[in-house]
Amino acid sequence: MIKMLKYLGKSAAWIPLIVALLIVQAFCDLALPQYTSDIVDVGIQQGGVETAALDEISAESFEKLLMFDKSWMLTKYYSKGDSDSYGRLYAVETVEPYITYPAAVVYALENADSSMLPAGAQLPEGMTIVDALLAMPEEMRDPMIEEINKQFEGYSDIMLSQMAIGFAQSELEAQGTDMDALRMNYIFKTGAKMLGMALLVMAVTIVVGFIAAQLGALFGMNVREKIFRKVISFSNSEMDKFSTASLITRSTNDIQQVQMVIVMILRMVLYAPILGIGGVIKVVRTGTGMGWIIFIAVAAILVLVAVLMSVAMPKFKMMQKLIDRLNLVTREILTGLPVIRAFSREKYEEERFDTANKNLMQTQLFTNRVMTVMMPFMTLIMNGISVLIVWFGAKGIDNGEMQVGDMMAFLTYTMQIVMSFLMLTMISIMLPRASVSANRISEVLETEPSISDKENASESGITEGRVKFDDVSFSYGDSEEKVLHHISFTANPGETTAIIGSTGSGKSTMINLIPRFFDVTEGAITVDGTDVRNFSQHYLRENIGLVPQKGVLFSGTIASNLRFGGEDASDEQLREAAEIAQSTDFIEAKPEKYESPISQGGTNVSGGQKQRLSIARAIVKKPKIYIFDDSFSALDYKTDAALRKALNEQVADSTVIIVAQRISTILHADKIIVLDEGRIAGMGTHEELLESCEIYEQIASSQLSENELKRGKSTENNPGSGKEAE
Repeated sequence: MIKMLKYLGKSAAWIPLIVALLIVQAFCDLALPQYTSDIVDVGIQQGGVETAALDEISAESFEKLLMFDKSWMLTKYYSKGDSDSYGRLYAVETVEPYITYPAAVVYALENADSSMLPAGAQLPEGMTIVDALLAMPEEMRDPMIEEINKQFEGYSDIMLSQMAIGFAQSELEAQGTDMDALRMNYIFKTGAKMLGMALLVMAVTIVVGFIAAQLGALFGMNVREKIFRKVISFSNSEMDKFSTASLITRSTNDIQQVQMVIVMILRMVLYAPILGIGGVIKVVRTGTGMGWIIFIAVAAILVLVAVLMSVAMPKFKMMQKLIDRLNLVTREILTGLPVIRAFSREKYEEERFDTANKNLMQTQLFTNRVMTVMMPFMTLIMNGISVLIVWFGAKGIDNGEMQVGDMMAFLTYTMQIVMSFLMLTMISIMLPRASVSANRISEVLETEPSISDKENASESGITEGRVKFDDVSFSYGDSEEKVLHHISFTANPGETTAIIGSTGSGKSTMINLIPRFFDVTEGAITVDGTDVRNFSQHYLRENIGLVPQKGVLFSGTIASNLRFGGEDASDEQLREAAEIAQSTDFIEAKPEKYESPISQGGTNVSGGQKQRLSIARAIVKKPKIYIFDDSFSALDYKTDAALRKALNEQVADSTVIIVAQRISTILHADKIIVLDEGRIAGMGTHEELLESCEIYEQIASSQLSENELKRGKSTENNPGSGKEAE
């Protein structure tokens, strides 16, 4: 799956920016719980007072603090001002550790009764303990302060901090501060920060989502382009290996699966560890002592994911193959619909489609149910973790070990950590299917075509178009059985070379070797003395006009299909080619003529019209070599004769090779090659073969009348006579 990222190309340079933006997003997301905690703890509970290290402290209160400042450090951080007060000289962070304890003790003693005094000691009416201590002689006060300090030794830092804040609140009230305004100002200020963070998170999320979507779309475009380029470079061997249906699935559904996962990787998978690690750091800093709850949550999630993945993984691997199967069945049914209707096989094909459809549906239902089961368990884990945090957090609050805001922040951080693992879990559910798709895509991209150009393939050398087979043998793939055996002949420019034989004798295979749809197993095929394997495929095929056995037209217009043979062909050239191919009659009869639409596959024209347009397309190309693979079979005899006559007049300088089943099509060819089980059974003109080749005579006898045979035998062996007769 990771190797798919290389197809992002230059767009991968955006990934560091995405990571940077995700870090910003995580920072903001992790800051929000702390702000919530501050609003609860500082804004509500502490009345907006953030610290006991106030800017100013009255002289009276400062004297009280000094009684419990064992090292007298406060005198270093506070200085007597012009008024009757002391001002803070250093930053809050520097002073706070030294003022917290004395402020907490002073606050506690000023709000306590005589029970905190040593046994037997009584507090005068109207005085606080602190006032009483200040009034005592030093020799009496020190033992009592020492005793009081012992009582505060068991207090937690949080309890001392809260009592110190109480001292600061009392001091601010004594200074005439509006405490309600102070509290509301703090809440609004912190809320504004939260709003700013939320807006920043929204902006970053939109930007990251946009960039991730762009990168995903670019990946899909790049991979589709590479697959398309790879597929059109495949020979028939590779096409047979993958099948058309599978290649369609790999080019569409498989790429879509990987594209979707890449977007999720850029958006979620990169974000999850950043958020999770940041959450763990924040949890450690809270110092709540409940970190063990997070380990329980993570362990429960990992166990759940492991179980679900072990169950779902085989089904994910099977799913893409089932999509292939459904695609194949659908394509076969749609392509063969006329045959299905003609043989009344609709019910059988419906059942075949239904089977493929149900198999895919059942697999998808299974995987969806697995994901459905995951969510309730995830919810159970998250709610169970929340209960544990509240349960043990409440005990901590009761013991004075944490504040309510700290528990809320810990709960939020824990949920963020769990959510980060949940993100990874969701991607882990999708990853197996995407991984299968990625492997299927790589399989296509990494397949080297069996037919490829040599390093210094020639782009010149074809001047006449003379085709020579020199002891050519051929077998498909690794098969030991040969389809063609020791084929040798020469097709000269200005001549028509015909190939005839029974079905399966190797006629189409033989002509497919010329444009290198396959490469010979033994021997060589040369064009103007150069082995076809030494030409570039593009140059070789540029000089060949092939009309396949099955006429193929593309959606568009008649003109666009004819210009498939030559993009720059003029309208006059199109009309000339159509006239040679005997197509002008039905083209001119159409209202839009050459701009008449052609549907996909040419289904809106007849078989004969499709063949004639295919022939016209090859003529527009004006190649050196014409190859007609049984391209006249759908034509009536009159059209066939007229077409061949016009063709002979217009392409007299080119090499013409015709594969045919009908004797009448090749009757007057300059050279006829008779194939039988992949071997040349005879070669010569029609008249010569009637005398020397039994197989040809049998074919002729099955198609021609006795009078036609007699006339053929009595005709002199004159290559031009047939053309004149025609």
